[in-house]
Amino acid sequence: MSEAAGRNAIDIRGVRKVFGSGDGQVTALDTVSVSIRENEFFTLLGPSGCGKTTLLRLIAGFEYPTEGAIFLHGEDIAGLPPFKRPVNTVFQSYALFPHLTVAENVAFGLESLGRPRDEITARVSAMLKLVHMEDLGDRRTDQISGGQAQRVALARALAPSPKVLLLDEPLSALDYKLRKEMQIELKRMQHETGITFVFVTHDQEEALTMSDRIAVISKGRILQIGSPSDIYDRPAERFVADFIGESNLLAATVVGSREGTATVRLSSGAEVEASVAEGFVPGGEATVVVRPEHARAVKQGGQLAGIVENVVYFGTDTHIHIKLDDGSAFTVRQQNMRGQSCGFEVGDRAEVEIAADAAQVLKD
Repeated sequence: MSEAAGRNAIDIRGVRKVFGSGDGQVTALDTVSVSIRENEFFTLLGPSGCGKTTLLRLIAGFEYPTEGAIFLHGEDIAGLPPFKRPVNTVFQSYALFPHLTVAENVAFGLESLGRPRDEITARVSAMLKLVHMEDLGDRRTDQISGGQAQRVALARALAPSPKVLLLDEPLSALDYKLRKEMQIELKRMQHETGITFVFVTHDQEEALTMSDRIAVISKGRILQIGSPSDIYDRPAERFVADFIGESNLLAATVVGSREGTATVRLSSGAEVEASVAEGFVPGGEATVVVRPEHARAVKQGGQLAGIVENVVYFGTDTHIHIKLDDGSAFTVRQQNMRGQSCGFEVGDRAEVEIAADAAQVLKD
């Protein structure tokens, strides 16, 4: 992020959105507040129907909040129609005009704004260069690939220099390899343009790859906001831990706590230190999360023990699935070393060594 990052591009304060009325009333967003910084790549992440697209549509002006306020660079825009907001949106369906060329599609918004012809020509040229399509400006959009169409849609949205670009799962129609390439390209474009990107996805890997910060949403509520490493390594709630990546969820008892950490007793009787989310005071029974790569399968000396039920080779690493003595499941992910096996086979007795500072106490 640039030096401008840290100032807020968008402030959403106490926003509720209710659809319908009476018995058919549905609360899509339940008193959501979030600040998105200038020049930030900010991602709204959650399962289908959680409210993330509704929040994007409220910022764009396609929906209006039932309660609350939305500010863009300090200006209350909650009541402004979409065409009066310095915001552009890229949808899942790119909505390109098939009868126009690539360059004409990119120029369309600028022409609608009445920009001078010389300015339009220069801007279109700059945008096509940004998306690496400067040699395809004269080609019709029904003669280009899906990945190229996605680039044209981005160029068209970026051409008027919006203060904020909203992206509603724009990579969902692309194949896996192209999606990975476009994730890198999107981050590059955001960095080069300095425009605030607000990205909606249900794909956790996509969010972790591109984002400066992520807001995890469930049932119309934001559960946690943080950097990709914060969200992955320090999930505050059980839903976040379960939704982001693979997780081992362990029943535990809190036997002591101090600011930021707790001592928890696992089912084996072993005690480990666990991190605690800010403002959360654990007590009594608790759930602890440990990521599979933050533990090792060992012959002895671990805090948990069980029987190896499955060993799955993934090339870069091996997953060792262990049924613990208390009946719960635990997965260990160990990086493969050339010419060496993981050292365990199905039916072996194994212990689990949990890395220091790897455990996290969760809000249920």
